[in-house]
Amino acid sequence: MKDIQRLFPSEDGNGERRDELITLLTALLKNMDDLKDINQVTLGPPKKKSSDFYKHLTTSSFVPQVGGSFTDMIDSMTDLMKGHPFQSRNFLTNVLPMASTPGLIGQFTASLLNGNNLWDVYGPAGAEAETKVIAMMSKIAGYDSERSWGYTTWGGQGAVFTGLRLAIAKYAPDAVAEGVPNNLYVFSSEQAHYSLLKSAEATGIGRNHVIKVRTKADQSMDEDDLEEKLIKVIEADGIPVYIVATTGTTDNFGIDNIQQIKATAEKTTRAHSLPSAHIHADSALGGFYAFFNDYDFTTNSLQLEDDVLQGLQKIQLRMKHLHLADSLCFDFQKLGQTPYVTSLFLVREKQDLRLIDLDASESPYVGDRGYGDYHTSYTLECSRMASSISILAALNLFGIEGYQVLLANYVRVNLAFRKELMERLSNISVTNHDNPGPVTAFRLYAKDLDWQMESAGRLTKQQITDTNQRNEALFEYFGEHRARIFLGDTKKFDMVQYVDGDSLLPVYVSKVFTISPYTETEHMSAVVDFIEEAVKYTEKVEEPILC
Repeated sequence: MKDIQRLFPSEDGNGERRDELITLLTALLKNMDDLKDINQVTLGPPKKKSSDFYKHLTTSSFVPQVGGSFTDMIDSMTDLMKGHPFQSRNFLTNVLPMASTPGLIGQFTASLLNGNNLWDVYGPAGAEAETKVIAMMSKIAGYDSERSWGYTTWGGQGAVFTGLRLAIAKYAPDAVAEGVPNNLYVFSSEQAHYSLLKSAEATGIGRNHVIKVRTKADQSMDEDDLEEKLIKVIEADGIPVYIVATTGTTDNFGIDNIQQIKATAEKTTRAHSLPSAHIHADSALGGFYAFFNDYDFTTNSLQLEDDVLQGLQKIQLRMKHLHLADSLCFDFQKLGQTPYVTSLFLVREKQDLRLIDLDASESPYVGDRGYGDYHTSYTLECSRMASSISILAALNLFGIEGYQVLLANYVRVNLAFRKELMERLSNISVTNHDNPGPVTAFRLYAKDLDWQMESAGRLTKQQITDTNQRNEALFEYFGEHRARIFLGDTKKFDMVQYVDGDSLLPVYVSKVFTISPYTETEHMSAVVDFIEEAVKYTEKVEEPILC
């Protein structure tokens, strides 16, 4: 038994066991650092995987009869690291984080304590940290922290899902026991995250009851189209219960106008004598720019450049309405720079959570006691990691100003990238030029074509299809060379009309997404060099072979 005990931290705090753990962590960190290279975005060279790579893992993996040594374990962990993406200055794909040191220390603290955040008797540290971060971020969002509440959950998906649970329960309180009525509908923009589809399926509303609303030129929800679709649903005896307003879409950083969406929804439901729909702000990504809601843009204490200042002001004009949403979220594993998964769901009125809570008698082995004051039986999870500790560590170390510096730089880098890209590559268009923020989407065109023409519906179906194929070839080049510079892409940036038909076609674009604090404006020339190299390669492949 003594050998098994050595696989655990000490129970008495002795220095010998602590030093063993520190030695192991030091060895792992050193091995990771030895694999780093600022000129590439993988830890060491990418692993070459054959077509049967995962099948081989399946057939060759087994639990050993006798356990190995700590040295073997460190070697095994190091081997897993090899070829893994790492957020260097050239890591520019989607919203995969550079986990900050305070975030890592917070997560390590949570792992050391290993409490279940379901109940403060089992996880007092998590309960304390969670209460603090709920209050802190409620104030940033503009909620009354005396009335709001929330909890940490499994990403923006978990927040969208709980928002929908609340929406259903607010309209039909008996649904938690009797099931969901079959005439409920939910709404989001065409640019919204697909998590709403999953949530509609999981709650029993059904994917066919998700109504997609058209978007405007800045990729935000079209409130006129929302009104038309709300009325259409109501006139067919449907009930609009849930509207997701995306405040910072993943592909283009479109920011829905919560104020206008709420006004439109309330006017429409009131006219038909229906209760208001629950408005959820999917602020998982963009919500962090609420750190600028109280920034004095006139004094400009951070001495931000004019173009950066203007971009942040444009974002803030939408983010200042976050408090109007009935619920919202912050994915700290995105722009909060903490490890996976550290998402925070907030609800404006804490009593709403009672609608989806369990009675204490239904969870008799936790919470139904005379001791313990924090029992989160309204969460879908029963076992809950105290990821709030990681969030708390980051908030305290960065502070509002630290996040402002970081978020402003993401805008600065993207504005610099757009400027150089447009100056050097005339056959590429920035497709989200109306949206300053941490992401730039761009699309490669044939001569004499551009995004302005395409978004206005002036291209043919064939021209759009050919342009998609051209950009898919660009994706392939970027993917093959992603160890150098890792860009993002999507096959559904937007849906556009064409001149020779009535339906819509998806638009393929590449993306530069700033997520590393080490990415600065001076690095953008190399990124544009890389894109130019890819364009030349794809154009060469397209050239006809002359016989």
